[in-house]
Amino acid sequence: MVWPDDVFSIILATFLGAAIGLERELSGKSAGLRTNLLICLGAAIFTIISKRMLVTEGSTARIAAQVVTGVGFLGAGALIQDRRGVHGLTTAATIWLVASIGMACGAGFHDLAVVSTLIAIIVLAGLLKLAKPLERYAKKHKTRQLSDTENYTKKNRREAEE
Repeated sequence: MVWPDDVFSIILATFLGAAIGLERELSGKSAGLRTNLLICLGAAIFTIISKRMLVTEGSTARIAAQVVTGVGFLGAGALIQDRRGVHGLTTAATIWLVASIGMACGAGFHDLAVVSTLIAIIVLAGLLKLAKPLERYAKKHKTRQLSDTENYTKKNRREAEE
């Protein structure tokens, strides 16, 4: 049986996932509107199922943990590594976040889900405007990020200063 609260949770998850997905779509990212909407909706549904199974099966944490694991797998698929570094970290983090918003909707924490979505949109859209000037500054001053295998030594410091 579908409960009215569950219907509201599913609809809210759909809208919140779509809101973040729309920002990603407009930014031209691979995980856009449909992907984020479906992840958020799926996480909400799994959480609702988990709540309903509590009565008969026991711990809701088992399904929640599997949602997190599955979403981690999706996020890993969004990462690309090449000679220039790792790409897709924000997309992977967004996938992870959208799943948590869906879980919050499914668990009935609607205020948390809405506030989290608003903050995410501000971060994704607003901080992008700050990131571009920072990139220009880094190029102008020839700063570079070291890979995980490099150590920042005096030699690296001298090379950076030259």
